[in-house]
Amino acid sequence: MNPDALQHRRLTHARRHARRLAMQALYQWQLTDYHPKDILADFHEDPEMERADWEHFRHVLLGVTENVEAVDGLIAPFLDRPVAQVDPVERSILRLATFELHHCPDVPTRVAINEAVALAKKFGADQGHKFVNGVIDKVAGGALRR
Repeated sequence: MNPDALQHRRLTHARRHARRLAMQALYQWQLTDYHPKDILADFHEDPEMERADWEHFRHVLLGVTENVEAVDGLIAPFLDRPVAQVDPVERSILRLATFELHHCPDVPTRVAINEAVALAKKFGADQGHKFVNGVIDKVAGGALRR
């Protein structure tokens, strides 16, 4: 494998780990109301973070928590219930993917959607991935992206 391809692969894996940890951190934030900077400090010490893209994790966690009303406002039109009534795991995934779609221009739309669905399959409720896919697909339709 050439060096550029190897570097791209490492970044892809690091971002995937960052998303999983960011989803878990957002879930913790939703359930505990801990300050995001305290959660950030806790996760910085997590051995799993060695495999993750720290800057992306930090950007997403702080970006979502500091702009949660705006992020929820982008999600809400595509829900059949208030955002607060969405399962906490799926809510954290929706917030993560919506933030990436609207605030991370280096993340392709397809990647944000596929990664959100993969997280929902792994951590969400049975059939939760279908819900996440439907909502994020609609959110992406409104995103000013490629």
